[in-house]
Amino acid sequence: MTDSSSEPATPAKDHGRAGRDLPAAIAVGVTLAATVVASLFFVKDLFVAVVIVALLVGMWELKRAFSTAGIRIPILPVAFGGTAMLLSAFYTDMEAAAFAMALTVIATLVWRLADGADGFVRDVSAGVFVLAYLPLMGVFVLLLLDESDGPWRIVAFIVATIASDIGGYIAGVLFGKHPMAPTISPKKSWEGFTGSMLFGIGAGVAVVVLALEGEWWAGVVLGAASVVMATLGDLSESLIKRDIGIKDMGDLLPGHGGLMDRLDSLIMVAPVAWVVLHYLVPVA
Repeated sequence: MTDSSSEPATPAKDHGRAGRDLPAAIAVGVTLAATVVASLFFVKDLFVAVVIVALLVGMWELKRAFSTAGIRIPILPVAFGGTAMLLSAFYTDMEAAAFAMALTVIATLVWRLADGADGFVRDVSAGVFVLAYLPLMGVFVLLLLDESDGPWRIVAFIVATIASDIGGYIAGVLFGKHPMAPTISPKKSWEGFTGSMLFGIGAGVAVVVLALEGEWWAGVVLGAASVVMATLGDLSESLIKRDIGIKDMGDLLPGHGGLMDRLDSLIMVAPVAWVVLHYLVPVA
């Protein structure tokens, strides 16, 4: 018999400074973009469904991730209540969405009562955090969509965010030497942030001027704000993962990790993008 213990272990594939499987990441990114565009410009209701499904998957990933640290998120009331918030924001009004959020907080408290006092505050706090982190942020995506030129506003906010990611990735790989937050995300550098800012502002100006017929300076504001918020979103999720001791939120997306590893920037940008576009770019 062959002693399997003497056989060398298969080494983990080294993706270099990129830190990810680039071909797989590109393929997944293109597929996600195609899904979003197809739903966005053909049937708005379908895009609403895409947003809800994406956020539900994100909630499930957070539940699994938090469970590794002994935190039990009351996922059912959070998931149902979060869905109600999103539907209310798009199909009725923000008052209904706020009421749905209040009821969800109450339901989360009541749901967790059955498991006793041990970890009650911890678990309920985590549930309310997930409710605010995903559905509440997602509400602003649907508020963008609700305008008459809503699909293009969604495109503007997504393009600025993706451009920030691409610019940061390219500049970080080629020139990154000075860590931005070494204790949180060692691969994130100031050079990468500069690349993010250049790409983000360029994309913001292009999409605001060409797609929304807005002023170029509004595009600068959108791009710069998107870069700052996307960076903060990425750092925040990195800190969450470090706190609970995991590398990725999941393994659903080859080359990316979990869906939350892609949503972290978008959900932070959404509220700020809505404010910028709502007040600085008139509806076409």
